[in-house]
Amino acid sequence: MIVTKTRTLVANYSDLPVRAGYAVSVDGMEIALFKVTNGKVFGIENRSPHPKGGVLTEGLVSGEYVFCPVYDWKISLADGKVQAPDEGQVKTYQVEVEDNNVYIII
Repeated sequence: MIVTKTRTLVANYSDLPVRAGYAVSVDGMEIALFKVTNGKVFGIENRSPHPKGGVLTEGLVSGEYVFCPVYDWKISLADGKVQAPDEGQVKTYQVEVEDNNVYIII
C-alpha cells in the first residue's frame, strides 16, 4: 500500500517567535510550532498528554523542550516524549522550512 503524504503551508518562518509557541490548524488538528534558538522548527500536538493538561503553545520553552503550562511536565519537541518520572507522549509532525515558508508533512 502506498501512503501519500501531504505538504501543507502553515506559516512564514519570519513570523514564528523564538522560544514561544505558534498554533496552526491542519485538517482539523491543532499543531504547535516551536522555533528554538538555533533556528530549527518543531511541530507537535498542541495538547499536553496529562489528562488535565494545558495547551502547549502557552508553555515555556527551554532548549528542545516545552513545559506543560498546567502541570510543568517536560516534553521533548523532537520526539514528543515526556521526561521521567512523568509518563506520556504527544504526536510529533514533520516540519520543513523552505525559503520563508514553513510546511507540515502529514
